[in-house]
Amino acid sequence: MQKTNRRELRREHSDDQVEVIIIQKTMQDKIDFESSENFVKMDDIQKLGLAEQEDDTNTRKTILRMRSFDRNKDSHKIRHICKTKSLSSQILVNIDEIIDCVTDSFDETGSFVNNPDPIRLRNNISDPSNPIDEEDPDSCSWRKIQIEPAFAISLKFEDVNYKVKLKGNKNSDVEKSILQGVSGSVCPGEVLALMGPSGGGKTTLLNLLSGRVKNNGGTITYNNQLYTKSLKRRIGFVLQDDIVFPHLTVKETLTYSALLRLPNTLSIEQKKERAMNVISELGLERCQNTMIGGTFVRGVSGGERKRVCIGNEILLNPSLLFLDEPTSGLDSTTALRIIQMLRSISQAGKTVVTTIHQPSSRLFSKFDKLILLGNGCSLYFGKASEAMLYFSSIGCSPLVTMTPAEFLIDLANGNIKDKSIPSELEDKFLPGGELFESKNGGPSPGDVHEYLLGAYESRASNMDEIQICKSIVLNHTLERKNMINAEEMGATWTAQFSILFKRGLKERRHEYLSSLRIIQVISTAIIVGLLWWNSNASSNRVQDQAGLLFFISVFWAFFPVFTAIFTFPQERAMLAKERSVDMYKLSAYLIARNTSDLPLDLLLPILFLIIIYFMVGLKMTFSAFSLTLLSIFLSIIAAQGLGLTIGAAFMDVKKATTLASVTVMTFMLSGGFLISQVPPFISWIRYVSLNYHTYRLLLKIQYSCHGGSSESVICESPFIKAQRLDYGGTEIGAMLMMVIGYRLLTYILLRRMKLAEA
Repeated sequence: MQKTNRRELRREHSDDQVEVIIIQKTMQDKIDFESSENFVKMDDIQKLGLAEQEDDTNTRKTILRMRSFDRNKDSHKIRHICKTKSLSSQILVNIDEIIDCVTDSFDETGSFVNNPDPIRLRNNISDPSNPIDEEDPDSCSWRKIQIEPAFAISLKFEDVNYKVKLKGNKNSDVEKSILQGVSGSVCPGEVLALMGPSGGGKTTLLNLLSGRVKNNGGTITYNNQLYTKSLKRRIGFVLQDDIVFPHLTVKETLTYSALLRLPNTLSIEQKKERAMNVISELGLERCQNTMIGGTFVRGVSGGERKRVCIGNEILLNPSLLFLDEPTSGLDSTTALRIIQMLRSISQAGKTVVTTIHQPSSRLFSKFDKLILLGNGCSLYFGKASEAMLYFSSIGCSPLVTMTPAEFLIDLANGNIKDKSIPSELEDKFLPGGELFESKNGGPSPGDVHEYLLGAYESRASNMDEIQICKSIVLNHTLERKNMINAEEMGATWTAQFSILFKRGLKERRHEYLSSLRIIQVISTAIIVGLLWWNSNASSNRVQDQAGLLFFISVFWAFFPVFTAIFTFPQERAMLAKERSVDMYKLSAYLIARNTSDLPLDLLLPILFLIIIYFMVGLKMTFSAFSLTLLSIFLSIIAAQGLGLTIGAAFMDVKKATTLASVTVMTFMLSGGFLISQVPPFISWIRYVSLNYHTYRLLLKIQYSCHGGSSESVICESPFIKAQRLDYGGTEIGAMLMMVIGYRLLTYILLRRMKLAEA
């Protein structure tokens, strides 16, 4: 009983003490809130022009105190803290530590020994303005992803310039400057944000730093070394657009990427395990068996799709991770999760560089360093938490409530509205002066840009050389290890072919076996069968059946050509992305692409021919049916090669479709059925026509008159005699040459195509 009473007494004292502490904190927050209201009132007085009575120094301190952001940004909380809300303010309380602290101040009898340590309790009650690494602000269930450590690489760039020649006049040497003298650095464990208005050069700078584009001037070093090809596998690059196969699931996408990109020293099971680990690290377990989806296919959400793209890059555990606007098109909560994930990745020793357009205040607080670009020039480089203080020090402060991103983007655009005008600009552009714009009532955007650029250059000249992390010396053993790893990276050619073949079957089965396509083929076969219903091959109906055979040759040349045309124009972005990281050999991709299409291309012709063959009443022998089917197969493969060649030659759907229409029409007209006497100067065109060779093969199979055929009536008909049918060896040889020749030409066109510029 005594023990029970003692426990109850201790619990009551603990509850009372917690209530006292929370009430004290609430009262303190109320006092702070009232004092902040006084600051706001002072700001209002300043807006009305009554602040002249106050001392300039006190006014400056007041502005700095009101407009400072993320003062405690560098103090990260290791332990997750749950939230409890009060009426006056949000108080973050670690209940377990408070209870432990309070109960420790009671003796065994339950009497109060001494007051709890106020410093300890104050540390347990967190400031709401402090950024906390959690996925959802209203829950404490965010689990930090565990990324394995990577080889640390520090990035440093000085006086980077980039210019492009203007299109239009080929002989003109006029160049446009995209970047001018941009400098900065980022160390392992840091997140560098490139921020600026649209067209400010963010993506160009990101491409230069990642080695995807060569710079015109300046130096970019990685651990004090220039970019080398061996460094390519240490860099991950996430594009702004989510380039993924829409019909593959999340698990399939990351698994195929792991099988193709991870070193061949790992087994297949180890590669699949790595893919599953990445799925777990990125929090994609719930949607791992869901199709990614696209414009016309329903799939995962935008944030999950973005995490899949990031997962494709962190499979290789890169040392440098570049991202081009990873939060574009996402809501604020999803964008915060993406940035928190990048921060967790950087804390594992990786260097993260990302472009950002206009982040929220919470997103802005997650960045370690910031580069503000305006018109290709650097207006600020340094800690993100000190950006507001820097611009306040040069006389630019917000006069109304706005987020740091809004304030910085406005300055980069030269917009000084709702912001304090620096005294230097105010003296230079007095009302009534020559340089003062009466229309806007302030300096022009160009003048603001020149002032900010001059202030930054003077600040940079006073600073020492760009501080860089501790240089990491690469010894010969590590270089040798990296060289071996570079040689062993990726799968073998046979493994690449096998993986791409399986991926192609899973991705395109939805397209080839769609209900619309099946209905199209079956309905066409039924209509044709009804039109040529039971047309016996008698002497007066031979020409009618010949027209049916010609239609079959045209239909199964037209259909595959216009299907294959869209292959490379639609997959150009994916091909460029995967080839830029040397995921596979181009030959393995092309052969796997063709072979994976064959099973899907040959299913519908079988169904089509079975319906027509017996409705029309063609030659009822198994050999004739088999040879007819093989002839159609050969025509489909050759037509597919023609479509791939046209698509690879233009990489544009409209241009490729136009050329294919003209080509198919020409082959049809010269196919041998519509016209028999072709002028000699253009007679060569029939020998490159798919329809001509397919049509003659079908005629020879149905109306072969060699070896004393019993159907002498058909053989004696004038139409058959005019065709001069033989054994068909010439036609088969010509079709095989087309099958091989078109694909070789496709390979050459793809090799010469600059896929990186897709």
